[in-house]
Parts: sequence; C-alpha cells; structure tokens
Amino acid sequence: MTGPAAGVNMMGYANMEQVTGGIHFRLRARAFIVAEEGTQGNRIAFVNLDAGMASQLVTIKVMERLKSRYGNLYHENNVAISGTHTHAGPGGYLQYITYSVTSLGFVPQSFDAIVTAIELSIVQAHENLKPGSIFINTGDLENAGINRSPSAYLFNPPEERAKYQRDVDTTMTLLKFVDRNSGKSIGAFSWFATHGTSMSRDNKLVSGDNKGAAARFFEDWFASTSKTSDSSLKNLRVPSTLMEEASRVNATGGQPCQKTTSQSSKVRKQDGSLFVGAFCQSNVGDVSPNVLGAFCLDSGKPCDFNHSSCHGNDQLCVGRGPGYPDEILSTKIIGERQFQKAVDLFSDAKEEIKGKIDYRLVYLNFTNIEVVVDGNQVVKTCPAALGPGFAAGTTDGPGVFGFQQGDTEASINEFWKMLRDTIKEPSQYQIDCQKPKTVLLDTGEMFWPYAWAPAILPIQMLRLGQLIILSVPGEFTTMAGRRLREAVKETLISSGNGEFSNDTYVIIAGLTNTYSQYIATFEEYEQQRYEAASTLYGPHTLAAYVQEFKNLAQAMAKGEKSNGTGLTPPDLSSVQISLLQDPSGDAPPQGTKFGDIKSDVTGDSFKGGDKINATFWSANPRYDLLTEGTFAVVEMLQGGRWVPAYDDDDFCLFFKWDGPHFGPSPYGLATIEWQVPQEVSPGVYRLRHYGSFKTSKESSVNYFTGASSGFTVA
Repeated sequence: MTGPAAGVNMMGYANMEQVTGGIHFRLRARAFIVAEEGTQGNRIAFVNLDAGMASQLVTIKVMERLKSRYGNLYHENNVAISGTHTHAGPGGYLQYITYSVTSLGFVPQSFDAIVTAIELSIVQAHENLKPGSIFINTGDLENAGINRSPSAYLFNPPEERAKYQRDVDTTMTLLKFVDRNSGKSIGAFSWFATHGTSMSRDNKLVSGDNKGAAARFFEDWFASTSKTSDSSLKNLRVPSTLMEEASRVNATGGQPCQKTTSQSSKVRKQDGSLFVGAFCQSNVGDVSPNVLGAFCLDSGKPCDFNHSSCHGNDQLCVGRGPGYPDEILSTKIIGERQFQKAVDLFSDAKEEIKGKIDYRLVYLNFTNIEVVVDGNQVVKTCPAALGPGFAAGTTDGPGVFGFQQGDTEASINEFWKMLRDTIKEPSQYQIDCQKPKTVLLDTGEMFWPYAWAPAILPIQMLRLGQLIILSVPGEFTTMAGRRLREAVKETLISSGNGEFSNDTYVIIAGLTNTYSQYIATFEEYEQQRYEAASTLYGPHTLAAYVQEFKNLAQAMAKGEKSNGTGLTPPDLSSVQISLLQDPSGDAPPQGTKFGDIKSDVTGDSFKGGDKINATFWSANPRYDLLTEGTFAVVEMLQGGRWVPAYDDDDFCLFFKWDGPHFGPSPYGLATIEWQVPQEVSPGVYRLRHYGSFKTSKESSVNYFTGASSGFTVA
C-alpha cells in the first residue's frame, strides 16, 4: 500500500514542504481474521496499516468491496482498520478538509493504494483460514517512548498518578497465531504506544517509521532459519577471481521491460504464505519515540518544561531520538526495541485465548453528547474545534511561529483572530463550550466546500475470548487511555455472569476506523498543550468516550445488542477536491534512455557498513507504483545469474527520486543507495533500477530498467 513516491504531501506533520521523494521501505497492510469454527460462527478481522491513521472514506469503500465479495460475512461491526501513525506516508486519503489541506485535497492514487491493499490483505487472510490456536503474552518495554507533554500529565490528580510508575504506558500485548495441524506459527500482532515520528518533518522518503521497521525486522527474523554469525563474515578477503569477475560487469544502460518484470525481483513474494508480524498502535497521544528528550536548537539546552519552547519560540524546541542526529538510525533503534520485546513475548507465549468471539459497534454524533459527570452534573460535548496549541505543534514536529503549547491567555493575536474570523467566526456557544480552549479553527462549524471535521464517529469493541480490543478513532493520551481501559474492564466484570474477571485483557487500538485527532483528560485539557488543543469536542470528550464504551461493555457482558443510533457517517467521495496534478510526461536528456547511468558506483570493493550508490536517468514514479514490485534492487551474481538479494522493502536500501516537477533538475533522477548490512554474504553485486514513463499525459505507460557496474562486497 506504498502509494505515490513522488510529489505527494505526507500525512502527519501538516508540513506543505514535506512531499514524497522516494522510498525508505515499503508500506504494508497486515491482517488477521479469527472465526469460530463452522460457517455460522462469529468472526472478526483486524487490519493494521503502515499509515498515519484510518480514514472514514477508506472504511466505507473497503466495506463496499468486501460486501461484493463475501456478502454479509464482513461488515463495519466486525472489521477494524487501524493505522500505525507513521508520519512518512503519502496523504490525501481522508475525506475531511482539515486533513487534506496540505495535500492539496484528495489524492486518488494514495486512496486507491490503501483501499486495495486492505481488501487484498483480508482476502489473503480469508483464503488462509485454518484450525488454529492463539496465545497471548504481555511485557514491559521501557525505552521506546517518553511523555512529550509531561507538564500536562502532572495536571492529573496526584492519587491517580501514584497508581502508575511512569507517565507513559510501557505494556506491550502480543497475540501469537499458530496453525493447529502443523504446530507452525503463522503470525503475531502486538499493541504498544509510541508515536510514528522517529522520521522527522523534513524527511521525504516514504517510510513505515519505527513500527513498520519493527514489522520488517520481525518477519525477516522469523523467515531466517539459519544465519551465519557476524563474526564469521568479518575480515573475509574477496577472492581475486571474484574481483576479476566484478570488473567485467559493466553498467547495462537503459532497456525496455514488461509491467510485471520488477515483481520477479522482489525478495519476499506476497502470496499469503509468509509469516505476518504487525506492530499496532495504542493510546499514543502524548508518547514520543524521541527518548533522549527535547532540546533547543540554538543553545542545546532542554526546552521550557511547561510550553516546550525556547525563549517563547516553539520552532526551536525539537525532540531527539536515540540515534540523534541520524533519524534513520533512530527509526531503526526504536523499531528494534519493539521487535526484540515482541520476540521475547512471542517465544514465551503460553496462555491460550479461549472463549467467545464477539463485537459491538455504534455510531455517535460527538458534537452533542450529553454526559453525566461528578454523579449528577449533565454536560455536553461540542462541535469540533482546534486551539492555538495545535498550531504550536509538538517536540516531534514544531508548528507555526508565534504559537505556544499551553498558552490559554491572549493566545491569538489580532492577525490570527482576523484570519480566523474571515474563514469562520466561532459562535458564542462554541466559544463557551470549548473553554478553556480558545478557538483557533472552528472546524466543527465549517462546511464549505464540504465538512472540515468529522461529527459522526464509530466506537467499536472486539472480543477474542479473554481479550477485549477497544477500537478508538483517535489518539488517547496515556492517562485518558488508562481511564478508558479501567472503566471498560470494571463494567465487564460487574455486568457479566462471571465470564470476565481481573484476568481479562483490555487494550486500545488507536487511530482505528476513522480519525478525529486527540483525546486528553479533563485535567490535561486545562493546560491546553498540543494534545488538549487538538481534543476536538471540548473538555468532556474523554467522559463521553468512557460513558459510551461502558454502554457497549455492558451490552457485551449481558449478551445484548448495543442500542443503535440510526446514524451513519457521510460518504463525501463525490465532493472531494483534487488540486494536485498528475505528471504529464517525461523525457530523458537527448542521447540517453531511461535507465541509463548518470553516475555509476565509485569503487570496486566494499564491506559491511559502507554506503554504495548509483544514479539513473528516470521518470516520475507516479506513472506506476510498481505495487508488489520494486523500484530498486541489489542483485548478487550466483552461478552466472543475477539473483535479487535486497529490494526497496529492505531497511538498508533507499530509492530516492527528484525531477523536473518537484526538484532542481530539468530531468528525472533516481538514486539507489545501499548501506551494506554487516551480515552481508561476500560476493559480486550490482544495483538495479526499475521504472515507468509516459511521453505525454494521454500516452500509454512504458517500462524500463537499468543496472550499475559490478562490485565486490567482503
């Protein structure tokens, strides 16, 4: 589901200058289905996306496709679609204006890639259903996330904070799926809270960030049945015969090829038989993977504690990952930490999931929910709105100059107030309802040219025996998630007939089915840091979630259907605006062909840790996404044949593109860069590039390939 790798704004940081320019590694949809035996038994499907978040429009269209394939077998009640929250995937696939402004509106290519991948992942899971067992395990991972809004966390009651050792959740929960007949493990899904912001707001490479990296490491670890230790590869000399052989391998020059040729160069064939390891998101709202903390760019000192700014400037305060200043290394380290914990839990998973499969879903209009708080006080949620702290951004991605997190006094100057009122002046009801948030963008009362923010949201509960998954359409902060989990668990135990107990597991699957930004606690809302300023429906948003999830939990515990509201979210596909233009035709310089080398590999012999690159004359990768193919390959010479060893789904191989539409060159250029792994097998290698082009907007798509000169790796 990688999407367009050139010129499309990335979803997450709302930085208009952050447009795709290549691939770090490919994005994937990973799914599991669990069904009770027998054709009439209950079933659930859970899909984990290497994407910023789920999208209501994506969910609507996936359900339409599943209905056409399977009738009423899969539907909105028993299918959950969840995003990992990478900030390095192409945007333009959500239907509300707030989330498509920076992508210049709707991007059909992004949308179609995601919808198709979700559909096909469910199809593969469905076709591979077999008698199986599921095992569950939990453990603590303490070095993969810190609280990026610690001052807001301190607003929560001291007695509540005293119940927890840390201001972030450290629990990872893992499911291990085993084929009952063969005893072979076929997959593992885990949930853990940390943001997909190891890659910065300046990154241009499509990437699954730390959770996508963890998935790649886990799946490759499982696939490797035997490994040669690193030590045995050190100091190996390359035989002179190989050196001579490499010296005879010249760059091929550009050559035509078929549409499917690049698929033959894939290292991992996606036929549904591979082990699936997914790293899912949880209550991630205030959790950052930049675990070294936030520091001022000018002084190197820690940022202001209450506002995460430097001398009042939010743009100078930036979080540092464990590989600082190398964001690729930070992504790798945080991914490895999640992967290693998952391996530990996977290897030691003994408790089997037993009991019913069940599900509940209800749609609610979150702009006007009555909530009972403090015993008898009735309050309401509000139409969606964003506060000034939203514009300030976070330590993971600073926002607009002139704003600060946690500023509730005179937080909008006259210029911004005038601009706000020009777009939409908030009603007095909205101003009063959102307090102490000052309304910067009145998105819930903005409907031109179509809705700016969601009003009708799904909340969903899935049950797998003693495991309850709470599908939430947003980012709960640490304490907000704890309150929701505890309230649901208490309700299940008190309302049931003994089926639920203290041994019941309750997890939060964040950013699922649609997206409605953040959910902070009532106390955190008082300070109005980024998460609170982005809590759309006012100070009682969390209370509304807790109330309504308790209703679902009570219905599930008693075996009753949830009370339907008769609401359905709108399908806004017919009114979407798309301002991003498709590429209109490319051509290489005179006397060259696409796939010809512009700059070849420099050097004859390399070793683990070295970086090797070659640049090719190329065309915009949006002409064909090469789905289940690859733009970049490292080939190894074996028995006189070139065999793919690494492709653009590998963490060590980078495909970088710039061209006449988005870069300084009047022609398209593709650079393939390989950071040689330490565990590489010695031998003769070369770099290969695949691509496609059109000569005009109306012409058909043509395909090409080219390869570098050969070189040796020791």
